[in-house]
Order: sequence, then C-alpha cells, then structure tokens
Amino acid sequence: MKAIICPEFGPPENLRLETVDDPVAGPGEVVVDVKASAVIYPDTLIIHDRYQYKAQPPFIPGGEVAGVISAIGEGVEGFAVGDDVVGGIGTIGGFAEKQAIPAARVRPLPEGLPHAEATGLGYAYGTGYYGLKFRGDLAEGETLLVTGARLHGLFEGPAWATAFRVHLIAAGLIVVLW
Repeated sequence: MKAIICPEFGPPENLRLETVDDPVAGPGEVVVDVKASAVIYPDTLIIHDRYQYKAQPPFIPGGEVAGVISAIGEGVEGFAVGDDVVGGIGTIGGFAEKQAIPAARVRPLPEGLPHAEATGLGYAYGTGYYGLKFRGDLAEGETLLVTGARLHGLFEGPAWATAFRVHLIAAGLIVVLW
C-alpha cells in the first residue's frame, strides 16, 4: 500500500510517499481501507516533534480516518467486512491506504455521512469537551453560547448541553439535513 512517511522531524516538505506492507488485523483489530484522513493542527506539531505525544521516526502521520472495513481480527464482534466506519489509533498511522485499528476505537458511520466529513470529529469534539470541562469549568445550570453554530447532523451542542446539564443558545444555526 501507499503511505505518507515522516522519515525525520521537520517541515511537511520532508514527508515522503512510499510503498509499505499492508497491515494485518491482529486480535481485537479491524483493517480499514482508508477513504479519508483528517489533516489537523496536531499532525503539524507531531511531524515537527512539538506535540505532547512523541512519535519515533520513521512513522506514518495522521490520527483519524474514515473508510470501509476490509478485514476483521480474532475476537472482534459488532463489525463486518464492508462496514463504513470512522476511527483511529490516536495520533499516527492515518495517512495510508489502510490502517489496522483496535475495534474499540472505531465507530459505525451514520448512513449518508460522507467519509471526509466524518474525519476530524474526534479531535474537534475532544478539544471542545476539554475546553468546556477543564478550562471553562462549565457547571450544571449555566448557559452555553455557541456562536456560528451549524448543524450537519453532527453538531454536538445539544449533546454537550445534555451531558453538562446546561442551557444551550446556538447563534447563527444553519440546519442542513441529508
């Protein structure tokens, strides 16, 4: 398979497209044929060795992918070959045509959601949750204002409002249903 390799820390110009061995689904893993991979700010930090997670070169950058399961390892339940999923191993491995991922780290893609639009959600929502919980100290009964909110079937404001037991104001809400 083809993969983007970071042979040494530095700028994106150092990345190389190489042919590497296909991953094999180990126990508890699935292999995903990658259709889309998120490209996010932490990827840039990781290839420069400026992120809290320290990858060891050479490595394949990219933390979150969406695609189709092509192989299932021993002990995996709830998934089948051909399932559309989103997931990743955390911070590396996603900039490749295939990725072996622990089954516990993949989620089914909602019907109709394109692969490319599903990637990056874990990082985006994880960052939002961290900001609300640990930096903003959002408490029960408070009001959460989300500016420039858009709903593509994935806007998490209502879920956060429920989880934190707060009131939600979504300003600039545009609803797009598919």
